[in-house]
Amino acid sequence: MKAIRDLAVFFTLFMLAAALIFIGVSRKYTYTKRDIVFYNDQLYKAEEDFLKGMPEEGLETKYGCFIIMSKRLDDPELAELYSAYAFVLDFAPGGEYLGKIAWKDELNRFDQTKSDFLKASMMLWAGVLISGYLLLLLIYYLYVKPLRELDDFSREIAKGNLDVKLPMHRVNLFGSFTEAFDIMREELKAARKREIETEIARKELVASLSHDIKTPLSVIKATGEVLDLKLGSMKAAGTPEDVQKGADEAMGLTKVIASKADTIGSLMTEMMHANMEDLELVEVRAEEENSTEIEEFIRKLDGYGKITIEDHIPPCLVLMDRLRMEQVIDNIIGNSHKYAGTEIKVNFDRMDDILMADGKEGSFICIRISDSGPGVSEDDLPLIAEKYYRGSNAKENNGFGLGLYLVKRYMNLMGGGMEYYNDNGFTVELMVRKV
Repeated sequence: MKAIRDLAVFFTLFMLAAALIFIGVSRKYTYTKRDIVFYNDQLYKAEEDFLKGMPEEGLETKYGCFIIMSKRLDDPELAELYSAYAFVLDFAPGGEYLGKIAWKDELNRFDQTKSDFLKASMMLWAGVLISGYLLLLLIYYLYVKPLRELDDFSREIAKGNLDVKLPMHRVNLFGSFTEAFDIMREELKAARKREIETEIARKELVASLSHDIKTPLSVIKATGEVLDLKLGSMKAAGTPEDVQKGADEAMGLTKVIASKADTIGSLMTEMMHANMEDLELVEVRAEEENSTEIEEFIRKLDGYGKITIEDHIPPCLVLMDRLRMEQVIDNIIGNSHKYAGTEIKVNFDRMDDILMADGKEGSFICIRISDSGPGVSEDDLPLIAEKYYRGSNAKENNGFGLGLYLVKRYMNLMGGGMEYYNDNGFTVELMVRKV
C-alpha cells in the first residue's frame, strides 16, 4: 500500500508542476493595447527625417516600420500589411500625403508567443518522457524485480539449495510474502540439519554402544578362562580345604560374569531404543551417588589381571551416572590390559578449590589409573581421545577408536573431566565432582 501511495503522490506532483508551467506561460503573455501616442511620435519623427532628406530605407531601419509610397488603397503591399494586422497611418511630410507608414508589431508579438509556447510544450513533453521512464523504473523495482527474485528463489529451493537467500528490500509491495518465503527456507534448512544431525547421532550411538559391549564381553571371556583354571585346580586338589577355597573363588568369578552380563543387557536395551524409539541419543544422568561404589567397580575387574588399589577412595557423595561410570572404568582398565599387559595401579586423591569451566570453584575426587607399559607415542598422545583415532600401537588389536573419546565425553557430561599422560607407562586421571 505504501508503494501505491508513493506512486499517487508522484503523479499528483507531476501534474501540479505541469499546470504551474502552463499558468506561468499564460501569465507572461497578456494582451496589451497599442500605445497610440508612441506611434504618433514615431510618425512625426519619421516625417521630419524624410523632410531632411533621409531615404525610405533609412527610415524603415531606424523606426522599424514599412513605408508604402502609393496613394492607391488597393496597393498589394498595403493589402498584405492589413492582412498581417499591421498598424497603418498616413505618411504626409509637411502636410503633403505621399502614402502609408505601418508597423507589424502584432505579428512580431504573435511569433514570439508562438516560440515561447513551443518551448514550454517541449519542456512539458520532456518532463512527461522523463516521468514516464521514472514510472517504468519504479514499477520494475516494485513489481517486476521482486517477482523475478521470487521465481529464481523458488527454482533454487526446488533444486535443494537452501543456502540461497531471498533479498529483502526496504520498499517492496511483496514484503510480507517475501519474508514468509525466507522463513520457509530457514525452517526447511533447519529441518534438514536436524535430520542430518539425528542420523549422525544415531550412527555414533550405535558405534559407541557396540564399543561398550565389547568391554564387558572381554571381561567375561577373561573371567571364564580363570574360572576354567580354578575348576581344573579343584579337580586336582586333594584336601577338602583346597576344594572349598577353589569353590569360593569360582563363585566370586561367576558374580563377575553375572555383573558383566547385566551391563551387556543394559547396553543392548539402549541400542534397541536408539533404533526403534525416535533415534534418541545416549543420555547421561549425573545423580548423587556414594563414591565407594567406584572402588567396587574397580574390584570387580580383577579378571583383567592384577589390579592393585593402593588406597581407599575418600567416602563422600559424588555426581555420576552409575552405568556410565562403570563403562568408563571398564574402558580404561580394559585398554591397559589390552595394550600394556602389566600390573594396573589405582589410587585416589581429594582435590579442592579447582577452577571449573564456568569460572566457579569445585571439589573433586581424582581417580588415577596407571600401568607400566610402553605408554603412548608422543605423536599419538594429543590425538588418542579424538573420535575414531587409533594409535600406531593399536593396529594389531581390534577396536573402533572410541574408547577414550567416550570416556572423555561421559566424564564431561557428569560434570567432571579426564586427563592422560605418560609416566613410566600410561596414566589416566578421572575427575569426579563432589556434591
